[in-house]
Amino acid sequence: MKKKSVLFLCTGNSARSQMAEALLRSKAGDQFDVFSAGTQPEEVDARAIEAIQKFGVDASDLVSKSVQSFDGKDFDYVITLCDKANTECRSFPGAGKQLAWDFPDPKSRKGHHPFSSTLTELNNRLSMFLLVENKTAATAANDAPIEIEQSTETFTNVDPIAFYKCLTDDIRLKTLMLTHYHGELCVCELMQALDEDSQPKVSRNLALLKKANILSDRKHGQWVFYRINPSLALWAKSVIAQTTENNIALISPYLERLDAMENRPNKASFCR
Repeated sequence: MKKKSVLFLCTGNSARSQMAEALLRSKAGDQFDVFSAGTQPEEVDARAIEAIQKFGVDASDLVSKSVQSFDGKDFDYVITLCDKANTECRSFPGAGKQLAWDFPDPKSRKGHHPFSSTLTELNNRLSMFLLVENKTAATAANDAPIEIEQSTETFTNVDPIAFYKCLTDDIRLKTLMLTHYHGELCVCELMQALDEDSQPKVSRNLALLKKANILSDRKHGQWVFYRINPSLALWAKSVIAQTTENNIALISPYLERLDAMENRPNKASFCR
């Protein structure tokens, strides 16, 4: 079977995308050709290399590269790992499928072991990626969830009671899980995924999530795209991530329905 190709993008290609490249190559290198690049490449951070090696993964071939070095190349998956890279490369030319993941920069992240924490979170997300995207990766379904170290860093304040109330509604919970996986979605994509005919109903729930500061939005042409608020407190992001990653069977039918959707909104942007 022909390998699928994956390109991980972040700003510096110095930590997060290098970690993701090493992890996916280690977990499923026989099924994926894995690459990484940066929109403003920097030297690979020695602390990232150390964390990867301590995790038991080979880091010997990791080199920082510019996204421009992949001009004209097609990838089955392009995955951005930070909000800045997603903004700069929202629609990567030649991407079969593009996902927008947002992980805090370990170089500025607080906590006792920021690089190890980021690596562990990436490992969990990649296990989910394999479970959903690679139907032949049976071993991915047996990956044991790994506990994520808690961080003291917070961003936008969110009331815990309001946050958990938002999770009690079926549409809102599945919306957060689907958005967590895809990075950003518009109302029509959510209607397709949830098999929901009422746009006002979906929009009303999106408005509640936005009012609670859990989702943020951006307008592109006639479309409004929603995503997990990049400045949402890390504890709240972790709840959404863990809920999604450990209950992927709950949203698998919705992911499949979304994949089958035709004429999806154009998220095109520049990529430089």
